[in-house]
Amino acid sequence: MTAFRTLDDAGPLAGKRVLLRVDLNVPMEGDRVTDATRIERVVPTIREIADAGGRVVLLAHFGRPKGKPDPKDSLKPVVETLSRHLGRPVAFAEDCVGEAAETAVAALKDGDVLLLENTRYHPGEEKNDPAFTDALARNGDIYVNEAFSAAHRAHASTEGLAHRLPAFAGRLMQAELDALTKGLEAPTRPVIALVGGAKVSSKIDLLQNLVSKVDMLVIGGGMANTFLHAQGKGVGKSLCERDLADTATRILEAARAADCRIILPVDAVVASEFKANAAHETVSVDAVPETGMILDAGPASVAEIDAAIDTAATLVWNGPLGAFELTPFDAATVAAARHAAERTKAGRLVSVAGGGDTVAALNHAGAGEDFTYISTAGGAFLEWLEGKELPGVEALRAK
Repeated sequence: MTAFRTLDDAGPLAGKRVLLRVDLNVPMEGDRVTDATRIERVVPTIREIADAGGRVVLLAHFGRPKGKPDPKDSLKPVVETLSRHLGRPVAFAEDCVGEAAETAVAALKDGDVLLLENTRYHPGEEKNDPAFTDALARNGDIYVNEAFSAAHRAHASTEGLAHRLPAFAGRLMQAELDALTKGLEAPTRPVIALVGGAKVSSKIDLLQNLVSKVDMLVIGGGMANTFLHAQGKGVGKSLCERDLADTATRILEAARAADCRIILPVDAVVASEFKANAAHETVSVDAVPETGMILDAGPASVAEIDAAIDTAATLVWNGPLGAFELTPFDAATVAAARHAAERTKAGRLVSVAGGGDTVAALNHAGAGEDFTYISTAGGAFLEWLEGKELPGVEALRAK
């Protein structure tokens, strides 16, 4: 991981004010945190800095307050849960800049932790305004970015600060960059990518980038129907973007030119209605009834995917293979995920996955813990897969 500056390059932290950008955009019900996953993932870096005598000043956004204070988007309710997971008190300042922030930062002792109020309460955050960035920078001696999930945004707290203060990747950011480098930038080959989900339209850039980077590309979920339609196959009443048939054909042609093998379903689980446990049958993709909806890939398709995974050294996974939220149309996703997890556990596969539905699908399959790395970053993970530069990441590159 020599490409990025990390905490290992930061030198002694004792007595330093460390501006640590974290993702605390957690789901809430009233003032209660309902899923503390994001908090749990940043705790090790907070603890490491505090244990080294650093004075931790946490920066985060919450919700979409549109550049002005909004009580429903306050970070204050997060403090209790953060403190509990951290095992030490966390102070709170009612603003992230100005007198309230500066007074709270000045009161810190070595090893203390302080959370500043929502950075998006100020219009300068999303505009990456230099004056606002300078106001944030006044409260720190060094800057550490631990929020890969916001690294695709060129905001003051995610990108601007990296140009004002000595800047480093936190441990979670470091792990994410490490995993993504192993997944696509410098992978062990052969590389297989599995891309599922409902629509081709949301993943055109992703597919176009992947065909030039990977050796095999599995296309599943509703988006596979658009490719089957482009090949002249009937897909009945299935979700299908018929107007994107030409786009699908171009992607198939680009894959051929790049010597990337495309793997599409050869059989499908078909039902006449979109609901759990609907009456269903498995048919060849050449024999989908006109009144049928493809809701999952069939067992022959899964066998082909598993065989392809067996020949790969690296797997990048984004999206489910079917309507995984409805039983029994989760079968293909569960089977392929468990197979990939077994290969990973056996030391034969580096598996990197990300995206909202992906995390849910792999956890549903009970396979998530055995993957090499699962990113919770969503948009940033997708933009990385699309081959786009992420401003918050580029600012941390070792010069």
